[in-house]
Amino acid sequence: MDYDVIIIGAGPGGIYSAYELKKMRSDLKVAVFEAGQELKKRRCPIDGEKVKKCIGCKSCSIMSGFGGAGAFSDGKYNITNDFGGTLYEHIGRTRAIELMKYVDSINIENGGEGCKLYSTAGTTLKKTCMQNKLKLLDASVRHLGTDINYVVLENLYNYLKDSVDFFFNTDITSMEVIEGGYRAVHKKGSATCRQCIISVGRSGSKWMESVCEKLGIKAKSNRVDIGVRVELPAVIFSHLTDELYESKIVYRTEKFEDNVRTFCMNPHGIVVTENTNGIITVNGHSYEAADKQTENTNFALLVAKHFSEPFKDSNGYGESIARLSNMLGGGVIVQRFGDLMRGRRSNEKRIAEGMVQPTLNATPGDLSLVLPKRILDGIMEMIHALDKIAPGTANDDTLLYGVEVKFYNMEVEVNENLETEYPGLYIIGDGSGVTHSLSHASASGVYVARRIAQEI
Repeated sequence: MDYDVIIIGAGPGGIYSAYELKKMRSDLKVAVFEAGQELKKRRCPIDGEKVKKCIGCKSCSIMSGFGGAGAFSDGKYNITNDFGGTLYEHIGRTRAIELMKYVDSINIENGGEGCKLYSTAGTTLKKTCMQNKLKLLDASVRHLGTDINYVVLENLYNYLKDSVDFFFNTDITSMEVIEGGYRAVHKKGSATCRQCIISVGRSGSKWMESVCEKLGIKAKSNRVDIGVRVELPAVIFSHLTDELYESKIVYRTEKFEDNVRTFCMNPHGIVVTENTNGIITVNGHSYEAADKQTENTNFALLVAKHFSEPFKDSNGYGESIARLSNMLGGGVIVQRFGDLMRGRRSNEKRIAEGMVQPTLNATPGDLSLVLPKRILDGIMEMIHALDKIAPGTANDDTLLYGVEVKFYNMEVEVNENLETEYPGLYIIGDGSGVTHSLSHASASGVYVARRIAQEI
């Protein structure tokens, strides 16, 4: 075999797999294949001046490359089993938390030592939420910030690069089962290995589906989260973000009894676009450094939809809504909450006259022409519910960017070791459909690496 272990994907799962393998078994030959570029070459051409919108790069530097889609996120590592995936169902709740704490310690050792660990433990905000029909989920969160997150990844790459073979800009076109191991095929050739870890993230969902189909690996449909990104003055949410940084709040709507949740809260952050398989959606980032912070806070409001029979393509449903937004707005649409409530599209004049200065150059429009009524009604209910614990959330000038879609890979059938029916073929991270977060994906990488280190 060319290698003892091949890792496909250099996102969190792949990085921490390689890290733990090097730490435990430096004698093993390990290779990492990544469709995107190395960290220092990852640059989005959107600068807000010459290039204002996505130009459809062959490989999106925001979504692909060393660090995965989380490289330019705001670097939030949530230590919890309450959200972020179902890793605990495979490896147990206690072990899952232990692994997430271990990943946190690695981050601290590699540049994150000055970043604060926030926690919901002992907060009075949980009671306030319950009194207003909202549920605050329990978690500890280490916020690195987009800037420190980059430093941590840079240090991890420097630690790995001399002992692990990295192949960037190398798409694996197919996986083959061979005698004694596996073959990863790419345009320039192929590589063989005794054991293989697949960690392709959410952006690799279609590829993962094709691999499962070819190898006959069972999988079931997963959910898709659809909604908007809210941007408002940071002072409105400061009592929440100062204490918790990110508050994961869930609301059950009165009209349809759907769950609407906050996601990826970015105090003093910016709203950004991301490209997933040619579809432009919206996201948010925030920085640790004071000189990079803004006067706004942004967060997503998402509604989960899971289809099973007769329609099963949850991601396809989300894609169709995102494509409609792209068609109407040429990318991301932005609308004032007051305009949405009055049933009119926003325009540049009303947005410019508002209290919230947009951090993303988006097209003023009408989200009611894009989002299904059930989802939009739930989002509007949630905004009014949040207004009770953070007065000002439902102000007319609050901005809503759409659409935000979180695509989840189909949930691949793996055992308690995150191993498929093929011995030595592991599927981890968000590409497995089991994890949905940086911390869970990273923990799954460590878990599998430890098993391989003992097996070989």
